Amino acid sequence: MNDVLARRTLEEPASEQAIEDLHGILDQLWNDAAFVPALDQMAFATAVIEAASNVVQHGVPAEGATLLLGVELTVSAERLRAVISEIGAEAMDPVPDLDPPPAEVFPEDGTLPHEDESGRGLFMIRALVTTVTVEREGDTNIWVLSRDSGGA
Repeated sequence: MNDVLARRTLEEPASEQAIEDLHGILDQLWNDAAFVPALDQMAFATAVIEAASNVVQHGVPAEGATLLLGVELTVSAERLRAVISEIGAEAMDPVPDLDPPPAEVFPEDGTLPHEDESGRGLFMIRALVTTVTVEREGDTNIWVLSRDSGGA
């Protein structure tokens, strides 16, 4: 059964304030979805904040556009899902191919890249969720993160 049991959304200029607001929205989500195990809540929230922070820190607005961060969070009995939209953005070039993970993101020795190395955020996101996809629709880069959860 994939009925949505809890939902929250956010759309505002891509800024540090948007990340702060997202933290509050995640807290509200867990109030409505307290059945989700704490480990799943923490892993999913960390991945969502990391992906949204990447939009704020690295997103490039299209010419003449204001870069917006859009987030739609949904919880079903089996799955946590986040759609993170980089609205009014330049197309990512190249679009990250996360399945299978690129070797530079997942080193053979399994170590996490150093904080100042490219790919650390992707490594964290991929390690914390079940699936990650990235696509382009119109003027929007869209990240879809999901984590399987057996909380209900």
